[in-house]
Amino acid sequence: MNPAAPPATTPSLARFAWLSILAAILTIGLKAQAYRMTGSVGLLSDAAESLVNLVAAIVALTMLGFAARPADSHHPFGHGKAEYFSSGFEGALILVAAGGIVWAAWERLGHPQPLARLDIGIAVSAAAGFINLAVARVLLRAGRKYGSITLEADGKHLMSDVWTTGAILLALGGIAWTGWQWLDPAIAFLAAVQIVWSGLELMIRSASGLLDAAIPEAEMMDIERILEGYRAEGIQFHDLRTRAAGMQRFMTVHVLVPGSYTVQAGHDLLERIEADIGAALPNIVIVTHLEPLEDAASFAHDQIERGLPRPEPRQKTEVTRPVPAARGGWGMACRMAGAALLVAGGGASMVLAGDYADIAMGASLLGLMLALWGGRIAKRA
Repeated sequence: MNPAAPPATTPSLARFAWLSILAAILTIGLKAQAYRMTGSVGLLSDAAESLVNLVAAIVALTMLGFAARPADSHHPFGHGKAEYFSSGFEGALILVAAGGIVWAAWERLGHPQPLARLDIGIAVSAAAGFINLAVARVLLRAGRKYGSITLEADGKHLMSDVWTTGAILLALGGIAWTGWQWLDPAIAFLAAVQIVWSGLELMIRSASGLLDAAIPEAEMMDIERILEGYRAEGIQFHDLRTRAAGMQRFMTVHVLVPGSYTVQAGHDLLERIEADIGAALPNIVIVTHLEPLEDAASFAHDQIERGLPRPEPRQKTEVTRPVPAARGGWGMACRMAGAALLVAGGGASMVLAGDYADIAMGASLLGLMLALWGGRIAKRA
């Protein structure tokens, strides 16, 4: 076994969360000022999304610190999965922000109002958009480099904010050029659609991580390439399983060798295999199990642990890869999205009046049905 320690870079990831917090505070001030100058509902919804960004960045900072804790007696596999809770929560916040944008756009569509000082408002909002774009690129690059879904989620959240800002700037420019006031809410509706997709994608990835999905395909190919080199020496492998927990990777595999191997020879072989894989994937914990090639029971383990009949003796086998629980991920994502819509719709129905309260209550009921449907999908997966 190779009990690889969490990467030394883990604590430094907090600086990226602090960068996101500072950017959110700055853009909230800029967008709020732009709304006060223009009266644009699009800019109001944009400022509200920046407020959501601030909350999400604070949650990300908390979860990154928790995920960086080393393994202990109560959490022997570490705390890496805390990142999935952060990204799932951020995905839900993105959906709430999209709902707020739709509600504000619907209100303005029914009660159009002339906008003022569009030139200054556009300039201020554009400055906020460039800040978010720069920070989003930094977070996405860091998320891919360190394998942190929390930073990647935060970066995607900021990119959704950039899309919103860009769409609203186009609408304001169109209004200034044509005088068509309906462009303000219309563009806000289109931006909300893109934001919903981004939020659902994050929630699906978070659910997949919590369900112990296999590591990325590129990393699996690295492992396969290393094992293939040992097959040339007459060594065989089966029951290869992998999973990811934030930046940490876990792997188990059965190694089949000739029965004439001594304990020391088998141990040395496992050490070599673990060292080679550890060099390719530094953040991986490897558990290996040694078995004799001549014993049919060695090949049976792979089948028995999956609830399948004991196979006939065979001379060689292929590595079995775990299949990601795609349906389970979709089910969990639907449940989380439905719960968010249920809470948002229920809360809105209590503060709104008339037709808007009915619309909010309908959204709440839709969220309830989506959550129940997602539960059924998750159970069948």
